[in-house]
Amino acid sequence: MIKTTLKTAALSMLIGFGALAAAPATAQADGIYFEFGSGHRADSGFRRHNGGWRNHGRQFAPRRSCNPRRAVRKAHRMGLRHARIHRIKRHKIVVKGWDHGYRARIVFARAPRCPVLAYR
Repeated sequence: MIKTTLKTAALSMLIGFGALAAAPATAQADGIYFEFGSGHRADSGFRRHNGGWRNHGRQFAPRRSCNPRRAVRKAHRMGLRHARIHRIKRHKIVVKGWDHGYRARIVFARAPRCPVLAYR
């Protein structure tokens, strides 16, 4: 039994040293560093940076405030057909269009995720 345990331990050590020998070593001024793997991450194109996502230099910032384009898109998703900007003010955006054959108007606040203030 002791002989089998020693053989298993020796084999494990050889496999471990073989893995270390196969790993690429990078010489630095202050020592040697071992790197395991291919050096690429699955999310290497998208990295979290200051509250937003960066992709190859383009900033995907979090939606800080509602702008006219976002308001029209949200109105369209809410079922407003032929949605268009009617009025833009400091604290609200008014979008007009058609809903079930009748004229409709949606007022959005200029806050994150375009909250709806009124729907007529």
